[in-house]
Amino acid sequence: MTLSHAIWIVTALAAFAAMEGWAALLHGKVWHHALWSIHRSHHARRRGLFERNDALSFLHAPVAVALILYGCMGAPGFLREAAFGFGLGMTAFGFAYVLVHDGLVHRRLPVSGLARVPYLARVRDAHRVHHSTGGAPYGLFLGPLALARRAAASALAAAPAATPLQAIAAAPPRSGRRRAPPSGRRRAPQRAR
Repeated sequence: MTLSHAIWIVTALAAFAAMEGWAALLHGKVWHHALWSIHRSHHARRRGLFERNDALSFLHAPVAVALILYGCMGAPGFLREAAFGFGLGMTAFGFAYVLVHDGLVHRRLPVSGLARVPYLARVRDAHRVHHSTGGAPYGLFLGPLALARRAAASALAAAPAATPLQAIAAAPPRSGRRRAPPSGRRRAPQRAR
């Protein structure tokens, strides 16, 4: 593997990860506010093959194409290689987003088999929560994690205040069996007090 390939891989992965955060930010702060007149069509029953919201999907394509073209034709160096990788990562994110969001979640593409991947089924369910409430999660691929974090925060807020040590002591065991101490020796049974 050459240095160029390594730069492409690292920047593509970074771009893919960054696009999830960027998409969640845009969705929550821009689509649901300033561009609601366009995005509203996505939350209504679709009549026909397309919806007005589809126009928003194409906003990042020119940026990704420009980065890839610069990566192909720019002056040799790190910036050219990073631009190419970032463009590839943005393109990969867009492709994955269309497959999962438009295909799996909204059934606009014949990819229902993706639901056999447990995490993608959770992504679908989390996005359906967004459509039923109109609120978070605004991201797609990290939607299940955002819902879990919100549920944990709600449970924590509803629970009586406890020190971290009390919370650990009160937590139920993960399984019915007790673990052996790290040394490998069994614990002596404790006497009732």
